[in-house]
Amino acid sequence: MKTVSILDLLKSGAHFGHKKSKRYPKMEKYIFGVKDGAHLINLEETIVCLESAVNFVKKTVGNGNKILFIGTKRQAKSIVKEAAEKCSMPYVISRWLGGTFTNFNNIYKLPKKLTTLEEEKVAGVYDKNTKKEKLIIDREIIKLKEMVEGIREMDKLPGAIFVVDIKDDKTAIEEARKKKIPIIAITDTNVNPELVDFPIPANDDSVNTLKLISSVISEAVLEGKK
Repeated sequence: MKTVSILDLLKSGAHFGHKKSKRYPKMEKYIFGVKDGAHLINLEETIVCLESAVNFVKKTVGNGNKILFIGTKRQAKSIVKEAAEKCSMPYVISRWLGGTFTNFNNIYKLPKKLTTLEEEKVAGVYDKNTKKEKLIIDREIIKLKEMVEGIREMDKLPGAIFVVDIKDDKTAIEEARKKKIPIIAITDTNVNPELVDFPIPANDDSVNTLKLISSVISEAVLEGKK
């Protein structure tokens, strides 16, 4: 897989942090300096952290576990979905379903229900239903797809999760910590890196940075499968 350089990170804008006033104290060791009132992230630290995350992903996937990709904020949705699909891993890009980890047995019934409805529709089970009944079923299928399409093949808790913004997806972080699921995450200067096991200090608002790091994690999954 391609090795990411500091120049790659610079070009993506990964070094731009938040304003000084929004700094989370425990991110101090990952901060290089300040420019125009905003923090600059130390990309040498980012490279080291990214390498650790990549090695962990390879090992986790190599042991037969899945990595759940999570990114529900608007600019991350398509990026996270593409990265997850590239390596055939589950993903969450819609609203996080409370209990996805802590009440997994019940949540997993939803993808099963979706599959059943789709199969029955194709088989013509609902052909004799009224127009209104068919519409209700179609709406339920659409709703379930939005909720659980990305986790249809996740039949057990993942071996780890990769999150692009831990503030936006704080509930996923909380549930993963409760279930002791390792967390890999991009950590900007305004968050607590100690909430995750493998922090990757970088700009979590830059589309180019999200693409770059998500792609690296995706490639690490593919390497782990080998």
